[in-house]
Amino acid sequence: MGLLDVLFHLTNLLLPAAGVAALAAGLAKLFWWRELRDQPWHRLAGHAAAGAALVLLLGLVFTGRDGRMSTYGLIVLTVALLLWWSGFGPGRRR
Repeated sequence: MGLLDVLFHLTNLLLPAAGVAALAAGLAKLFWWRELRDQPWHRLAGHAAAGAALVLLLGLVFTGRDGRMSTYGLIVLTVALLLWWSGFGPGRRR
């Protein structure tokens, strides 16, 4: 496997985490625009994507396979928790 193949595999591994985080941050900014107007989208999406990527890698380590529904469920819960934390909770910047 060449270097380009490794890059494609890593990109495809982390793409669900980044996609869910970006979509959830965008929807949070859309629905709670007054409460989140001081929070930049890239900050919300960055925290959520980092947590989702960590959960995805931990799911790969613990289950031995990528793409388990339990891992995807934990990604959704993690993204929701981190969006709350960075948008409404103690991690909010004023």
